[in-house]
Amino acid sequence: MKRIVQPVSYILAALYFLADAIFMTIAKPIADWLSRRAVLRRVCTWVRSLRPYPSLALFAVPVVVLEPVKPVAAYLAATGQMMSSIATLVIGEVLKLVLVERLFRLTRDKLMKIPAFRWGYTNFEKAKSWFKATAAWQTMRAVSITVRQFVAEMKKSAQWAYRQY
Repeated sequence: MKRIVQPVSYILAALYFLADAIFMTIAKPIADWLSRRAVLRRVCTWVRSLRPYPSLALFAVPVVVLEPVKPVAAYLAATGQMMSSIATLVIGEVLKLVLVERLFRLTRDKLMKIPAFRWGYTNFEKAKSWFKATAAWQTMRAVSITVRQFVAEMKKSAQWAYRQY
């Protein structure tokens, strides 16, 4: 069993760091841009004013609305429209992640007042902590840090070389 679990845990850790890198590169600028809009600041104030169960209902909206993007992307891929499929999937998933992450930040304290949500979130955090303590996680985290440092150095070198001309 250990022979199967170990490679799978390394693959999962690598996928997590890859997804995190993509999310941070694409979604963070979008989330930051959205947070600077005056209209959205008023929406944030309204969201914070909600009670726990309406907060939970609102938290589910992006998932319910944007989850059908996956079958649409699959249909587009099946009909040979690969670029449209990829674009649909990426845009839908990034939008869903940005909205869910932002809503969670705004409503976390209220959501934790709902016993079932608190139980699920607590168990999710325990599982995440366990996974982060594994050798696979530690290895992939070290690789991720090294790659990010390498990319940052390459950017600096490219900027320096560009300034020389």
